[in-house]
Amino acid sequence: MTRAERAAGRAMLSRLLREHQAQQSERREQQERRRREAIAAATCLTEALTDHLNVGVAQAYVNQRKLDHEVKTLQIQAAQFAKQTGQWINMVENFNQALKEIGDVENWARSIELDMRTIATALEYLYKGQLQPSSS
Repeated sequence: MTRAERAAGRAMLSRLLREHQAQQSERREQQERRRREAIAAATCLTEALTDHLNVGVAQAYVNQRKLDHEVKTLQIQAAQFAKQTGQWINMVENFNQALKEIGDVENWARSIELDMRTIATALEYLYKGQLQPSSS
């Protein structure tokens, strides 16, 4: 081989090496770009999933707070109802007691009335007996 051929071979090898290195550099850049795009897409997906889950968690938290509030309100209302029911029961018991007392007073009044009639009848007989002339 002649010097010129060797030089042309070296030049060709050198050019092929530069082309190969340029292609490898381009492939690395393309691979790096794709890796960044994949990371960005994975990050977006992760954020979207997290946001979606957070919305559900936030809604569950809001619902739980509403339920807690409703439970407290219901407990207060139940306590008030129990207190009011107790007052009603006391009122009914007092009313029943008053009715019994009225019944007792009515019986007492009838008894006195009967006694008064008996006394009035006895006094009437006595009075009539005194008014009749004696037949002696």
